[in-house]
Amino acid sequence: MGWLVVTEPEQTSTPPKDTTTFKEAPFLALKGFLMGSADIVPGVSGGTMALIVGIYERLLNAIKSVNGNFIKLFFTLKWKAAFKEIHIFFLAFLFLGIFSALAFFTKVVPLQVYMFTHPEIVYGLFFGLIVGSIYILIKALERFTKTELLMLVLGMAFGIWIVSLVPADTPEHPAFVFLSGSIAICAMILPGISGSYLLLIMRKYDYLLSEIGKLGGVETVDGLIGLLPFVLGAVVGLAAFSRFLSWLLSKYHSQTIAVLIGFLIGSLYVIWPYQHRDFVQRAEVTQVEYMNHPKVQELMENPPNTNLPEYERIGEIRNADSTFEEMKQVEIETVKNKLIKSEPFIPGWLGAKPGDDPNVWGGIIGMLVGVILVGGLDRLRDK
Repeated sequence: MGWLVVTEPEQTSTPPKDTTTFKEAPFLALKGFLMGSADIVPGVSGGTMALIVGIYERLLNAIKSVNGNFIKLFFTLKWKAAFKEIHIFFLAFLFLGIFSALAFFTKVVPLQVYMFTHPEIVYGLFFGLIVGSIYILIKALERFTKTELLMLVLGMAFGIWIVSLVPADTPEHPAFVFLSGSIAICAMILPGISGSYLLLIMRKYDYLLSEIGKLGGVETVDGLIGLLPFVLGAVVGLAAFSRFLSWLLSKYHSQTIAVLIGFLIGSLYVIWPYQHRDFVQRAEVTQVEYMNHPKVQELMENPPNTNLPEYERIGEIRNADSTFEEMKQVEIETVKNKLIKSEPFIPGWLGAKPGDDPNVWGGIIGMLVGVILVGGLDRLRDK
């Protein structure tokens, strides 16, 4: 009971110095991988994982070390002195693990694709993880009085309101991506709520994974441009809310946890695995190449899988009247299937429509696996 209790590190004029050694570097990278996995898979937050692996207090101290003095030294080009101010070794090894997890779940196991091709299984897994997290949070309550009940109800109402407020298709404008980053990053230091879950609610989860998935290939520059507003938003959000959130958990732990429980319950239906999802195709010309170009030839020989969230296809021929075939220029279009409407239903009962053919067992198995995974993490903290 109460394993999510967060105690504020002893207040000093400056955060404790970085005590990271090279001997613990591999273990820090592994813990970072676990945190990154928790952040990218909706359900278990990175903050919760940091608590489980025993680095939560060090994480808070590392974040607080990035203070005004560091910023002043950094922008006056006194970089050696600036990096002495922060917990550079701790953060470097930790983020090495986090970025490794991001690469794994976008390149090796591309969740952004499986969400589209196997929605019942993937969303079932997410749903089970959230339900399991709610149970863990309930266990973490130190007490449950009328105040906590009120906070839970308010959190639930806020969750329902947020989900109903956010449209099925949110803009990919840099300003909204910036806002998404500033909100989602708070979950990194707030145990109990997943940043990926917040991105799911804001309909930016698949977008972010798609942009990360572009890195390391021919679309690296496009991926970096797409991620830049999110990263900037994350930096601003972390700087603005880290101290406030740690203070809130320290002073009003039970009330804060109650609000989180209510929020999760209220917004849970947005990832219910059985939903009527309506998509619209949006095509954009991204390249114009000659007919004998290798990419054009490849697309002509191997038609794209139109069931993917994003794919390329051959568009119109711009100079179809050209005498020579190899001189003809053809458009290459990038097609995105965008979610515009989503309505939850219970198979064979509430909200079901004639002709529905959901993967019922896939959703059930996904939910069970999600709950079991959270249960395993709960047992891990006792080891």
